[in-house]
Amino acid sequence: MPRSSCSLLILLALSAGLSGCGTVNEKLSSGMGDYVPQWAGGLPADAPPRAGTPQYDAYMKERERKRLMPAADREKEEQAQKGATGSAPGTAVR
Repeated sequence: MPRSSCSLLILLALSAGLSGCGTVNEKLSSGMGDYVPQWAGGLPADAPPRAGTPQYDAYMKERERKRLMPAADREKEEQAQKGATGSAPGTAVR
């Protein structure tokens, strides 16, 4: 077998082997996004928790509580939260 065809065959076998790595573990690939930093394309800091976790259940209960709250009370609560975090309106980083 000529040297170039042998090299081509090895390259083809390696590429076929590497292409199978992406389908090895579906759960592993979907969960890796949780560990990638935001600057590298991961989830933002304010993303809701994943469904099926205890944090997700608490998040949904809080969301439902806010939904059922009157609008005036909701606005007061949001203003209180903004004041507690120390973020002033109009000071967004661009």
